[in-house]
Amino acid sequence: MKRIMYVIFLFAFGIILAACSEKEELLTRVDVQKVNEEGNYEDVFMITDQQKVDLISNYLENVSWEPKTKVEMARKEDILATLFYMIDKNIPEKIYEYRIWFNKNETAIIISNNEKEGFGRLDKENSQNLKNILLNEFSTSV
Repeated sequence: MKRIMYVIFLFAFGIILAACSEKEELLTRVDVQKVNEEGNYEDVFMITDQQKVDLISNYLENVSWEPKTKVEMARKEDILATLFYMIDKNIPEKIYEYRIWFNKNETAIIISNNEKEGFGRLDKENSQNLKNILLNEFSTSV
């Protein structure tokens, strides 16, 4: 009977330990590069204000991702956004690149280098909010 209780205790402890070890990623910074009419990247602008970073994170949570979907776009992206996620202060940041196209119908297409995401679409409302914060921040820095 003691062995069974010991095994149950170890099993429960293992589950608790596994649940606690899963850390949440926190978006800490967004580097934005606008693509000019010639298709070249302009200077990098960093968004570090945590309120703005949180807004960007919230908008991106609404992307409908299709992992492992390969697409080719007819034109170069409008924005290249590099997102920096902190998991733990003792672990280097995770960095993901988002190539973003803003469409005439006011939606957005995003291609991420994160394997869990890949190709995604963002609805009209979130696309416009994301576009406003990225382009307004960029234009105020220049």
